[in-house]
Amino acid sequence: MIALSGSFSNFSPLTNYIILFEMEVILGVIFHFIGGFASGSFYIPYKKVKGWAWESFWIVGGLFSWLIVPPLAAWLTVPGFMDIIAQTNGSVLFWTYLFGVLWGIGGLTYGLGVRYLGVALGSSVILGLCSVFGSLIPSIYYQFNPQPGKDTIHDLVSSSWGQMVLVGIVVCVIGIVICGRAGTLKERELSKDKEAATNNSDYKFGLGITVAIISGVLSACFAFGIDAGKVMATTADTIWKSTHPNQGNFLYQNNVTYIIILWGGLTTNFIWCMMLNARNKTFGNYTDKSTPLLKNYLFSALAGTTWFLQFFFYGMGESRLGNGASSWILHMAFIILVANMWGLLLKEWKGVSKKTLATVIIGIATIILSVLIVGQGNNMKAKLAESSKKVAVR
Repeated sequence: MIALSGSFSNFSPLTNYIILFEMEVILGVIFHFIGGFASGSFYIPYKKVKGWAWESFWIVGGLFSWLIVPPLAAWLTVPGFMDIIAQTNGSVLFWTYLFGVLWGIGGLTYGLGVRYLGVALGSSVILGLCSVFGSLIPSIYYQFNPQPGKDTIHDLVSSSWGQMVLVGIVVCVIGIVICGRAGTLKERELSKDKEAATNNSDYKFGLGITVAIISGVLSACFAFGIDAGKVMATTADTIWKSTHPNQGNFLYQNNVTYIIILWGGLTTNFIWCMMLNARNKTFGNYTDKSTPLLKNYLFSALAGTTWFLQFFFYGMGESRLGNGASSWILHMAFIILVANMWGLLLKEWKGVSKKTLATVIIGIATIILSVLIVGQGNNMKAKLAESSKKVAVR
């Protein structure tokens, strides 16, 4: 807990605990909102890049997202972060990196999904899938490879919290189907409206929904990477607590884990973008003086840095809420809300009928509802675990 106990000296110890707990929750939600705003907004600067192919501005921004900013953030916030990495078991580093590689494919297709579906629809479908698969896939794995303390599919089916999670997954699928319906309606209507079609020149529903599904599944691997590298975050937290007693969890403990995960993401994206540069003969973008080079680099750097800030604040939020799964769901919900705000401001649905607009709003609302349902299921699980600990102590 944050060191504010002296401010509540007139209250009973129980009241102090409740007040501090509520403040922790409020801070956690605020941090997740800031992170969600960063993630939902990061693609906007890319729209200001002129004369470059997608793969060129994506990898320039990615170098800031995955290579430059993460170690800088760790250097500023985690004392001795390189020593922590050097002392970590090789197996832990391997699995953290591998999940980063898989997540990198999800991140790569995220950019394509947003490009072909727009910020609003693309983000909603991808993040809705990401949130539910992030809760479901580990349970499938541990059903066949059981480990102490890890939930299986049987646990989901046989428990009230698990059933809540499964309901949320079903609701998410319904929401995605509704969004898909809105996407097909939009595609038909844009083909009849030349002005609207020009404003949505990259819109390709069939291709977009395919890469969005791939992205939604693989993007959940970031959460698995955080779990795989948790020992590094725990070490950072332990070191910090040794010099800051009675001040709760270390806000920036996950920053050291991000470095390894994002190296994996960089590997995937760098290879793919270089292949596209070679295939499309777009290596010249990086030095093409007929384009606004300085602005292109600045906007790409801004997009990449903004992208990383989502996880910088995600880590701060998780350190306050104390529940990785619920934090992940809350993070996804805020991103969906912010992305759709930008979708409306950028007039991505301009030129469509009221029926189509109403359909996509219903679909997005359904996805948000599913995220909240899954989050509630994880909260129920956390409360049961907390109750069990209290009983054990007594």
